[in-house]
Amino acid sequence: MSNNKNRNRIRWIFVISTWTFFLAIALSFVSHYFLNELQSLVLSFFILLLVVMLGIIFDLIGTAAAAADIAPLNAKAARRVSGAKCGVNLVKNAERVATFCNDVGGDISGIISGTLVTIIVIKLVVTISHQQAEFYIGILLTALIAAFTVGGKAWGKIIAINYSTEVILFVGLVITKLQKPLRLVRRAE
Repeated sequence: MSNNKNRNRIRWIFVISTWTFFLAIALSFVSHYFLNELQSLVLSFFILLLVVMLGIIFDLIGTAAAAADIAPLNAKAARRVSGAKCGVNLVKNAERVATFCNDVGGDISGIISGTLVTIIVIKLVVTISHQQAEFYIGILLTALIAAFTVGGKAWGKIIAINYSTEVILFVGLVITKLQKPLRLVRRAE
């Protein structure tokens, strides 16, 4: 049994690593494309903040899955509360959910936000055209995004730990609501 469990874990690590590779390529391509096509610095900053917020939200979900107690979710699932059954599955698979959300979602958004900061700094330097501007703007913007990311994740962890059942129930509800339209698409094929 233990040998089979180890094989499953190794398979999971391989699958999640492969998913991360292709997801990082796709997200990097999309974010680079939008930032290179956008002339507006305001929209560029908006995309950057969106990527950072996604990382914070994914980190919150992963932490909540690891911290949640399954008993209240089982009770809600027995009463057929919408999203509770999915929430139970999230908690039962907390190791995988935390890996996907914290590592894949959180880390990829961190890497992509660093790249986006670089692109924005280059746009700003071209606009300002000052020799020292790149150095100071790059440091300031990187520090601001790092502080916002770390502060946001710290705030998210507080919420995730103190309200883990509510967070997981909400995520379960969202997943449940998203699955219904997808089932209809699959049946139509």
